[in-house]
Amino acid sequence: MSASPLISLKKHGASQIEIKQSVFIGNCSPVKSREEADQFVADIRRKYPDARHSCYAWKIDSSTHMQKYSDDGEPSGTAGMPILNILEHNEISDSIIVVTRYFGGILLGKGGLVRAYTEAALEAVKDAGLIRITEGIAYRINIGYDLVDKITREFGLAGFTIEDTSYTSDVSLIAVCAMEDEERLIKTATECTAGRAVIVKEGKRELKADID
Repeated sequence: MSASPLISLKKHGASQIEIKQSVFIGNCSPVKSREEADQFVADIRRKYPDARHSCYAWKIDSSTHMQKYSDDGEPSGTAGMPILNILEHNEISDSIIVVTRYFGGILLGKGGLVRAYTEAALEAVKDAGLIRITEGIAYRINIGYDLVDKITREFGLAGFTIEDTSYTSDVSLIAVCAMEDEERLIKTATECTAGRAVIVKEGKRELKADID
């Protein structure tokens, strides 16, 4: 993923609004690739096969910088771009929003369409919630049983997360921290165990925090 923090959707979100007998159904989800985004659109269209339009926008920045939007038959600029604006104005990435419309027989005009698609998209995003994703690093730390309580306490005070613990002839912890705290984690593990810890890099992790 990108070294910079990303804001993404926390989970699938949904909404439904009705304006002048037209029903607008919003669905959104985190996605990691164009293929996932295309599949999400296909799934929504299968879910609402009799709907006139399923307009969408997606944006991906963690693995590549890509974005796409579609008015899906609505007048140009009235659906896909307003949905994309929700992602861009809220700095949301690695996410897709689809708004499906059931036409009610009353024309809304371009301004009315923009407002309807914007509202449905925004309500779906609110339902999903947002998270901030930063790049982290994980280390496996092998220690004796007598050091478990001490290192657990020190890591908690330092703000490091213990992802997993296994017990065999010794104790193996998987500890995770932000990339910029890598040296501090190693130093903490070394000092609080008086150099007895065996520390091995495990690999990168995604650190996720809810955005209120």
